[in-house]
Amino acid sequence: MIRIVIAEDQRMLLGALGSLLDLEDDMEVVGKARNGEEVIHLVREHNPDICIMDIEMPVKSGLDAAEELKGHSCKVIILTTFARAGYFERARNAEVSGYLLKDSPSEELANSIRVIMDGRRVYAPELIDMAYGTENENPLTEREEQVIKLIADGKNTKEIADELYLTTGTVRNYVSVILDKLNVSNRIEAISRFKEKGWFK
Repeated sequence: MIRIVIAEDQRMLLGALGSLLDLEDDMEVVGKARNGEEVIHLVREHNPDICIMDIEMPVKSGLDAAEELKGHSCKVIILTTFARAGYFERARNAEVSGYLLKDSPSEELANSIRVIMDGRRVYAPELIDMAYGTENENPLTEREEQVIKLIADGKNTKEIADELYLTTGTVRNYVSVILDKLNVSNRIEAISRFKEKGWFK
């Protein structure tokens, strides 16, 4: 019997997923969590074979939880709406066994679980195309990333300059380059685009 723990913050989906997997003859759902913190406790408590989790959850995200469970005997499957290259990269670094999209058919999930139990990895095809497509590579340099992260933290030009030991003119130049590289017209759009691509580490 394959023992499974599920983490999903949408209660209806959590219930539906649990019911679907319980219908499989060789599977049993032993725990359900509403956030990444709860799922870590459940995995340690029940020691399941498989842990299926969403990414965007309160308290602790699925990716944070996956990173914390790296090296644990439980195999992690990310099940999410988001086909984002940055998320996929983080998931692979956390050595997750599967990364599937929520719009996949339910029988595909059960089949993927069996394949993963056989020691293989399963990734949604869209993600593999995306991961190796250059248009989804982060175009910013390390310094530009530092600047956009400080902008996202709500800091103004002078505060960013003070923190990075730069002049305000240099920071403005960095901001201008960032907007140009991300093909946006202002700081708010830049943060949205950077977040949307999953590039915030």
